[in-house]
Amino acid sequence: MRETPLSNCEKEFILKNISEQRRLDGRNSYDYRDLRIAFGVSLGCCHVELGKTRVLAQVSCEVGQPKQTRPHDGVLYVNVELSPMACPSFEAGRQTEEGVELSRLMERCLKESRCMDLESLCIVAGEKAWHIRIDIHVLNHEGNILDCSSIAAIAALAHFRRPDVTVQGQEITIHSMEDRNPVPLSIHHIPLLVSFAFFIQGKYMIVDPSEKEEKVMEGKMVIGMNKHREICTLQVTGEMLLLKEQVLRCSNIAVMKVTKITELIHTALANDKQARLRGEKHGFAELISGEKLSSNQQPPIEVKPAFNIYEEDDDSMSSMESDESSLGHKVQEVDIKRYL
Repeated sequence: MRETPLSNCEKEFILKNISEQRRLDGRNSYDYRDLRIAFGVSLGCCHVELGKTRVLAQVSCEVGQPKQTRPHDGVLYVNVELSPMACPSFEAGRQTEEGVELSRLMERCLKESRCMDLESLCIVAGEKAWHIRIDIHVLNHEGNILDCSSIAAIAALAHFRRPDVTVQGQEITIHSMEDRNPVPLSIHHIPLLVSFAFFIQGKYMIVDPSEKEEKVMEGKMVIGMNKHREICTLQVTGEMLLLKEQVLRCSNIAVMKVTKITELIHTALANDKQARLRGEKHGFAELISGEKLSSNQQPPIEVKPAFNIYEEDDDSMSSMESDESSLGHKVQEVDIKRYL
């Protein structure tokens, strides 16, 4: 299904608001939408909401052979799924331009930045190693799926635990989670993607563009960075020219955004760990809000009627009693006439 294009009136309205430092959802030019991170019951499952954009990341592992060029390292796979459920323009079983761009950027952000220690995944050099797989599913596309996917992927890797392994001679024993505590992955740093959209030949710039803003933008810059001010990847697309000052300005803004999001990820991981230790409610059950009609719990609300029901009931009862008494007199008169 083809994507519905914007009309000329909508494009002019969006560009006019951006030129006046205003946006459709009321944000400032450098503001992110509301970010919410939740983890599933199983380890390595992360659900991220960035405004109305939703992404689910799941990490899994298996034992396999390492690459011949890297016999002492494990293997990290990144798989991205864009289904028609997220956006009607996505086709099942066919990679779109956004899907290819997302897959390449996620591999460059996670693999080429060496955020994870792949040597720690080796079991027997040249023979056995852990294969870590990240499946990223875009549930709803409302703009800026790059940033949302990067947050979900790195948070799922930090939340994941692999089984413990014991090697005795030629015998390899993989212990279950009941026998031994699972082992977390060795993560050196947390790289995150920050997207910038440019309008009117790069004159105006915004952070975290929405879906309609992405349809109007002339170009986009994506910076992959960690909180240590290290640039992991950088990509510029579109028909525009940027000055060196603009690139430096974007990198300074990206540092502030990455630092704040990294703190949110650590806070979400700590809260999930404490909830599991205390036996409290954790997982996707936290996403259920009690203020929605579709939830299972709703606080009682006192409803005040516009009129007094009891007064009408008293009036109706008195009228019914008067009717019954009149009927009783009539019945008595009929019975007396019979006997006469």
